[in-house]
Amino acid sequence: MNIRHATVADAAALAEIAERTFRDTFAEQNTPEDIEAYVPTAYSEEKQRREIENPDGVTLLGEGDDGELIAYTQMRRVQSPHGEVEIVRFYVDKAHHGQGLAQQLMQAAYDTARALGATNIWLGVWERNLRAIAFYVKCGFVDVGSQPFLVGSDLQTDRVMSRVIPSS
Repeated sequence: MNIRHATVADAAALAEIAERTFRDTFAEQNTPEDIEAYVPTAYSEEKQRREIENPDGVTLLGEGDDGELIAYTQMRRVQSPHGEVEIVRFYVDKAHHGQGLAQQLMQAAYDTARALGATNIWLGVWERNLRAIAFYVKCGFVDVGSQPFLVGSDLQTDRVMSRVIPSS
């Protein structure tokens, strides 16, 4: 997998993979009404363009050998005295699970956070997304609390997980 920084020209392709991976991950455990209320506001092309243009954000894209987007992460620098970066989104296309791509993408996230001057990286993950939680634990993240997350009209609970950025 080739990992690179997104550009504004990637907004449409990013919107497509972002919506697809969200639906693949969460549609079965949420009502269609809640999914349809959430997706247009979270994954529109315009929203992705704004995320890419955000000076405090970084979007990394993982491409397969054919140039197709197969993974992505969106991160943002958090204004705090602790030098933190938040992983806002982290997804690998379902067809590519189990190939070690998530580990490659996480390493790129660490490298990017380190380059931004961060010493800590954190994320929120739905408490019912056990596969993702297990992956983050394997990557050294620890559960440090919770935060609300609204999908449509369903107020859900995300576990907040954090870790010190490895030195290399």
